[in-house]
Amino acid sequence: MFVMGLGEELWKRFLPRYLQQLGAPVIAIGAFGTAMDFLDGVYQYPGGWVADRFGRRNALYVFIAAAMVGYVVYYFAPSWPWIFVGLVFTMAWTAMASPTLFAVVGDALPKGRRAMGFTVQSILRRIPIVIAPTIGGFVIATYGLGEGMHFGLSISLLLGAVTLLVTSRIRLSLPPSEGETNLGGVWRALPDTLRKLLASDIFIRTCEGMVDVFLVIYATTVIGISAAQFGILVAIQTMTSIVVQIPAARLADRFGRKPFVVATFVAFSLFPLAVVVSSSFFTLALAFVVGGLREIGEPSRKAMIVDLALPHLRARSVGLYYLVRSLAITPAAFIGGLLWRITPVFPFVVAGAIGLAGTLLFAATVREEAV
Repeated sequence: MFVMGLGEELWKRFLPRYLQQLGAPVIAIGAFGTAMDFLDGVYQYPGGWVADRFGRRNALYVFIAAAMVGYVVYYFAPSWPWIFVGLVFTMAWTAMASPTLFAVVGDALPKGRRAMGFTVQSILRRIPIVIAPTIGGFVIATYGLGEGMHFGLSISLLLGAVTLLVTSRIRLSLPPSEGETNLGGVWRALPDTLRKLLASDIFIRTCEGMVDVFLVIYATTVIGISAAQFGILVAIQTMTSIVVQIPAARLADRFGRKPFVVATFVAFSLFPLAVVVSSSFFTLALAFVVGGLREIGEPSRKAMIVDLALPHLRARSVGLYYLVRSLAITPAAFIGGLLWRITPVFPFVVAGAIGLAGTLLFAATVREEAV
């Protein structure tokens, strides 16, 4: 996770600008975000099935190799539609690998240590975000967007090969199977508490998806900061996440998950509102601190999912959860693009309202004792 992230974060945050340079209109950029959400959904369950059927290591081999194909497509893309082609491959790591990585934590750790396990996993994923976007932003500022993207993609290919070597060291036995279970059976096996969490999470991720692909455009074109400064903002957001996660995970494993999930949902709701009231790099930095607080309860939410899933269906249950969530939020980025055409502020305000609704839904429907 660390090595792949180190390469991808050099260029990933600047993909919307890369699409712009290749001639994509704002609606196409919104559609790109929608395509990411769609693939993030439809890839999840197949990824979990592969992990439960063929093992964690073999699944990761396939997903990493597919992502490397996508990096090559991005590098040689002659026009913006090719970025959509590359996305089909790169999302194998982002989406298909996710249930496998969840299952690794569930397989390797007892229930009382899983929130901390997801915290360590999250930190390993986010340390590159502190470093790489700043480097990528400076390279882009120095050599231009095209050359900067090509530099980052070249590094991603090299580090992808390194990740394949690292993956060869994974040794985990699959939990005992209790017979074949189809998609409908996995859905029926999801506890009611997990379904309520899923419903609330759909609101929260709609809030995020409506504005996520427009953050870099809003910051660099509306507020007027540079690409290098945006990279610094990403680093500030990530450092905030890292600082709060370890103490939050320790408390969540001891005293319960729900308060920390509520805190995360509140931060998700306030982040887009904080961005639109910003007018300078300094005020944006404060907004991105709020963005970093979105992770305070993410390990707790992930631990809730793994705690509630049946062990022999663990990867598939995670995959189905994210399949439903991502399909439900698929229109969010496209709708955000339509709202942007009215005024760039509008999608951020609507996103904040949707996030607050999801927070209230979770607080009202998920009981602490059920967690």
